[in-house]
Amino acid sequence: MESFLVSTGIVALAEIGDKTQLLSFLLAARFRKPLPIVLGILVATLLNHALAGALGTLVTAWMGPEALRWVLGVSFILMAAWILVPDKLDADADGQLPRLGVFGATLVAFFLAEMGDKTQVATVALAARYGEFVLVVLGTTLGMMLANVPAVLLGGRIAERMPVRLVHGVAAVVFAVLGVVTLLGGADALLS
Repeated sequence: MESFLVSTGIVALAEIGDKTQLLSFLLAARFRKPLPIVLGILVATLLNHALAGALGTLVTAWMGPEALRWVLGVSFILMAAWILVPDKLDADADGQLPRLGVFGATLVAFFLAEMGDKTQVATVALAARYGEFVLVVLGTTLGMMLANVPAVLLGGRIAERMPVRLVHGVAAVVFAVLGVVTLLGGADALLS
């Protein structure tokens, strides 16, 4: 049960202000259909974290802590640059739903946004540490839902007032700082 509770708590806290939580706000403001958005986030998170949990025990065998530190550091810095590039969701203001519908758009956007994200990396690390695949995946998924469901439910009201370019700029700075700190060895406690 410890692995479930720790996984839930760590991911819920890590998700606050994360790019996927910002995506939840944006999806809620754009589509204004909470149920398919929440279900899309749930399915995307379960799929993503199941893959991450399965890789958890393999990662430590594939690369040592030094290589992992470099991979994570460079990934954070690349994410900082990537978040500044406007995506179709930001640029498409015509109000039409994508061909996939709200659920499909949320599923794809959330799954891709979660790739290489700190909560996905946390899931890999937690699965490696505890060796309890199901409890870790369920815990990290619950943590994601605890942080993102309120964002979806309040998103329409909040996102209308949210300066998207400023939020992306702040998120880019956070990712860049995380990348530099990781490269300098400041994230060693997270990796061990």
